[in-house]
Amino acid sequence: MASGFFALLDDIAALMDDVAVMSKVATKKTAGILGDDLAVNAEKASGFVSSREIPVLWAITKGSLLNKLIILPFAFLLSAFAPLAITIILVLGALYLAYEGAEKIYEYIVPHHHDENSTEIAELTEEEILLIEKDKIKSAIVTDFILSIEIVIIALGTVLEETIVHQIIVVSFIALLATVGVYGIVALIVRMDDLGLALKKRKNGLMQTIGTILIQALPLVIKALAFIGTIALLLVAGGIFVHKIEPLHHVLSNFPDIAKEFIIGLAGGIIALVVVLLIKKIIKKIKS
Repeated sequence: MASGFFALLDDIAALMDDVAVMSKVATKKTAGILGDDLAVNAEKASGFVSSREIPVLWAITKGSLLNKLIILPFAFLLSAFAPLAITIILVLGALYLAYEGAEKIYEYIVPHHHDENSTEIAELTEEEILLIEKDKIKSAIVTDFILSIEIVIIALGTVLEETIVHQIIVVSFIALLATVGVYGIVALIVRMDDLGLALKKRKNGLMQTIGTILIQALPLVIKALAFIGTIALLLVAGGIFVHKIEPLHHVLSNFPDIAKEFIIGLAGGIIALVVVLLIKKIIKKIKS
């Protein structure tokens, strides 16, 4: 009986070693989307009254966990009974990610008119502020749902050849990391200015300087995350295109992998963006 117990422990240790290796690979593959998820949610969770930032972020975090609980069972069922669907979803998801990355670049380069609400938060009633919060929370959870699908599917794509037990452990770990890790970092980011204000009240000149830097750094950090997330989206999309679409395997073969994946991801994004813009233009003409 003792030998059987130790054999079980040995099997569990081997399983954990395998899971650790697979999780490392899956984390690397999903890093781009995690970066975008981080940038998007840092932006959505900022701009509130200081006392409301953490409650809003907690509401989004709970929504994100619910998203994962909905997505994971469907992903494992597809893996067990329709593995080809995983590849199809991966490619379609990559097309969406490439489109999103290209759209961000397009919006940065080409001037756009954005409808903005000029009403100051201070002029709103408490009920109106709560309604705005609910809308932003709902928007953040919907965005998280889309990104969560991609995170889960990409993670699952790295372990499709493994047993269902390995798949469940690895993908569930990545899904949990995507929520706890991302929203934990977002919480730190959105509280940077509060920490800065607290340090500025100190009598120590060094602490005051650090406080000023933190306050001024917050919008720069969010912008930097948005930029990094955009590049990462195109790299992730390009990597999926290259590995999952046979004719693209040998395209730009003389280029470094990272350059090849970025170019192919950007090309796919531009094509998708052009198609979407044309469709919008046609719909607009039909309506007018």
